[in-house]
Amino acid sequence: MKKLLVAVAGLTALFAGPALAQNYPTEPVTMIVPFAAGGPTDIIARLVAEPMSRFLGQQIIIENVAGAGGTTGITRGAEAQPNGYTIMMGHMGTHGAAPALYPNLKYNPAADFAPIGVAAGTPIIIVGSKKVPAEDLQGFIAWAKKQGDKANHAHAGVGSVSHSTGILLNSMLGIKSTYIPYTGTGPALNDMLSGQVDYMTDQIVNLVGQINAGAVKAFAIATPKRSPALPNLPTTKEAGLGGYEVSAWNAVFAPKGTPQAIVDKLSDALSKALDDANARKRLDDLGAVIPEGAERGSAALQKLVVSEVARWTPVLKEAMAAQKK
Repeated sequence: MKKLLVAVAGLTALFAGPALAQNYPTEPVTMIVPFAAGGPTDIIARLVAEPMSRFLGQQIIIENVAGAGGTTGITRGAEAQPNGYTIMMGHMGTHGAAPALYPNLKYNPAADFAPIGVAAGTPIIIVGSKKVPAEDLQGFIAWAKKQGDKANHAHAGVGSVSHSTGILLNSMLGIKSTYIPYTGTGPALNDMLSGQVDYMTDQIVNLVGQINAGAVKAFAIATPKRSPALPNLPTTKEAGLGGYEVSAWNAVFAPKGTPQAIVDKLSDALSKALDDANARKRLDDLGAVIPEGAERGSAALQKLVVSEVARWTPVLKEAMAAQKK
C-alpha cells in the first residue's frame, strides 16, 4: 500500500505542473527587486515587467526589498512558495559576487532557484561628483590616490554590482577610499549629485540621463567598445586603464521547485517582452545590452550564474585582501 501511495503521489506531481501552468497566472505576480526604487535593477525590472504583464494576462507588481547588497530581497524570494506568483530580479552581485562576500549567505545562487532568463546586460561606468576636480580618468585616478580615505566611494551595499566593481577598481589602482553604503544606487546617485559622496562605479542604465545632462562627471565605460548610448564617452582602455573591463547583468529567477511549465511560460513572456518594440527602444536608449537568441533563456541563465560565481569569487577575495594591506 505504501508503494502504491508513493506511486500515486509521483503521478500527481508529474501532471500537476502542466495542469497548474495551463491556467497560470490567475492573479497578479510579484517581482521582488532587491534594491530601493530608482536604481538600475529597479529600472530594468519595470521596463520588462510591463510587457511581460501584457503577455501573461496578469499584472506584475514590483516589490522593492532592499538590504545587504540585494541578498535580503533575494533570500525572501528564494523562500517564497514555488508557485510562480513570486519571482525576483537578480543580478551579477546577488548571483555572482555574493558568495565571496557573504560567508553565511542563505542561498546558493546556482542551486536554489529556477532560472527564468536574462533581461539585460549593463556596462559599468566610472562616474564622479561635479565637485571632483578631474576632467578625465587619469585626472580622477591621480586625485583619488592623493585623497586616500578622504575620498568617498558610494555603493548599493556589500555584494552589489556597484560595490563589487568598485572593489575591483580600487584594488587595481591601489586606492583606499572610504566606502559609503546605500540601499541602492538610486539613493547613492542622489547623494553624489548633491556632492555628498565623490564617486561610484554604476550600471549604465542609471546614468545616461545624468551624464547627458552634465549632472555628473563620466570618466570611462568599462567595455571593449564605446556605447551607442554614450558615443563620446571613452572606454577604460582608451583612457589608459585597459585591464578594467566589466559589465553587469540583470536576470529573472523563480524559487527552486517552481513547476517547469510555469518557468517556461515566464521565460517565454520575458523573451517576448525583450522583443517588444517599445521596451527595446527604452533599453537601447539607456545603454542596456539586450540578450538575443540562446543567450536569453533558462539554460543560458543557469550557465551564466555558475560561470559568474566561479569568476568573481577569486577576484573579489584577492581584491579584498589587497585592500586590507
